[in-house]
Amino acid sequence: LQKDSDSGSADEQNFSVVVAIDFGTTSSGYAYSFSKEPECIHIMRRWEGGDPGVSNQKTPTTMLLMPDRKFHSFGFAARDFYHDLDPSESKHWLYFEKFKMKLHSSTDLTMETDLIAANGKKVKALEIFAYALQYFKEQALKELSDQAGCEMENSEVRWVVTVPAIWKQPAKQFMRQAAYKAGLAYPDNPEQLIIALEPEGASIYCRKLRLHQMIDLSNKAAINGFSPTDPVFSSVCSAKDHTRRNRQSRIFMVENVIGELWSELEEGDKYVVVDCGGGTVDLTVHQIRLPEGHLKELYKASGGPYGSLGVDYEFEKLLCKIFGDDFIDQFKVKRPAAWVDLMIAFESRKRAAAPERTNPLNITLPFSFIDYYKKFRGHSVEHALRKSNVDFVKWSSQGMLRMNPDAMNALFKPTVDHIIEHLSNLFQKPEVSGVKFLFLVGGFAESPLLQLAVQQAFGNQCRVIIPHDVGLTILKGAVLFGLDPAVIKVRRSPMTYGVGVLNRYVEGKHPAEKLLLKDGTRWCTDVLDKFILSDQSVALGETVKRSYTPAKPSQLLIIINVYCSEREDVNFITDPGVRKCGTLKLDLTGVDSTPVPTRREIQTIMQFGDTEIKATALDITTSKSVKASIDFLN
Repeated sequence: LQKDSDSGSADEQNFSVVVAIDFGTTSSGYAYSFSKEPECIHIMRRWEGGDPGVSNQKTPTTMLLMPDRKFHSFGFAARDFYHDLDPSESKHWLYFEKFKMKLHSSTDLTMETDLIAANGKKVKALEIFAYALQYFKEQALKELSDQAGCEMENSEVRWVVTVPAIWKQPAKQFMRQAAYKAGLAYPDNPEQLIIALEPEGASIYCRKLRLHQMIDLSNKAAINGFSPTDPVFSSVCSAKDHTRRNRQSRIFMVENVIGELWSELEEGDKYVVVDCGGGTVDLTVHQIRLPEGHLKELYKASGGPYGSLGVDYEFEKLLCKIFGDDFIDQFKVKRPAAWVDLMIAFESRKRAAAPERTNPLNITLPFSFIDYYKKFRGHSVEHALRKSNVDFVKWSSQGMLRMNPDAMNALFKPTVDHIIEHLSNLFQKPEVSGVKFLFLVGGFAESPLLQLAVQQAFGNQCRVIIPHDVGLTILKGAVLFGLDPAVIKVRRSPMTYGVGVLNRYVEGKHPAEKLLLKDGTRWCTDVLDKFILSDQSVALGETVKRSYTPAKPSQLLIIINVYCSEREDVNFITDPGVRKCGTLKLDLTGVDSTPVPTRREIQTIMQFGDTEIKATALDITTSKSVKASIDFLN
């Protein structure tokens, strides 16, 4: 492995502004910063239309297409318009929500993968993602032009799009293709678009926070070595008001300022970022290198589909238990807009759930739910509730489901338990010993139930810190990343990658069934030539080089299958757990060497230290560059 100099900083191509798009499962937004004043991060302007009980700078990740499949609207606007359509009309319109999870859950994602709208119709996922990114592009350019007082050209913008760190390569490549389709950047200038990893963004932002005041409601004794008489507590008066407003918070408060690195963070300190979003939970472990504040990843990204959607899913299961699966399935198809309404009502109550809560939570059932249920079953919703003997959920005469707080907490439990279990496993890894801080970020981190669970499980091992505006942490960090992509110097490879090769057969070392005789030479087939191992450290700019020779000198295209595995102890492409995951293409058409050399050698240079895997190639005989690409999608 050898190092190349750091490249790819924003000043090589003069972008006057960096715009980051946080395309979330449940909500999305963008933020930006002008290169001439990088410390000033602007969050997008507030959007029209919001929800009662949910204050948010981001907008719901919802999209509406017209019956002819043309783009109509995004966010609150899409939701409200869809809701106001007459049911006879709305069944022809295509409404999408929470569609980002499809990229995580598809085992065989391609450019042709479909998404299913609320009315059951299919549309290509690539189109939907491109429409969404195009919408953000237009909104951002409009706002930037207003800010700058003159028309902003797309060529002046460096775009950053965030994805979960646990996403596989195909999903990252899919996002890049959607962004090309949306016109954020073009394949001939890929540098204009950076794919950023969500927890990395959060980490970059968190390492710049200053601890402002800390107060812990659970115990008035020393917290993590501070006693209440320490100077840290001199600002407690202002903090007291905050705590009165925020009864459930047993967590340290953090000033929402990008200041110097904390005085508390020392060279070599380790911290965990737990990014809890709508769809996924992503865990990242970083170590800080001072004085520059560069970051080094200590353990490969882990996590899973344990976002706040899990709570919605539990609520849906509860409704099925009370009213029957058959009814809920029918209702979602026949009255999709009312179903959306019901889930919005649930969302605001979900946000009101808290560990100390004693009074019930009321969820309004849409009139069409009550009406359709009576038609469907021939008896009332009230009757169903009485008959279902589901504890803790009652019917109130105002047409609401009354949920006892225990019932609501039970809906959170499976998801919260998953997150705690995952964290416990991570904390057992030797690389993670001695972690000083745990940052809880992402939209779901606003939940007091999750905060309490994390504090109780890990508060004795490290300090649990929640930034203010926790849902915007990733967005702000993604902007900082776009301004300086080289801040993360060392990453861990999530997988083992390699190609299948023939090696000289060694008696006793190679299995007999792999022996191949060719022109009198004994070869061993199916050997996995490993480029990089799972969880191996790779520095930014570090390269892996291999040379390939075309079978015939006149060959114009070399296609090599790339294999991957979660394990590092694999030796053959036929081993369990090894699968084909992509192709390396070397295009020799443009390289014109008039006398065709008898033996051509193409050197391939691959980089694994960035957020995406990159390849370049060189024809050794002519020293001309060869077009190389790694494709994980097709």
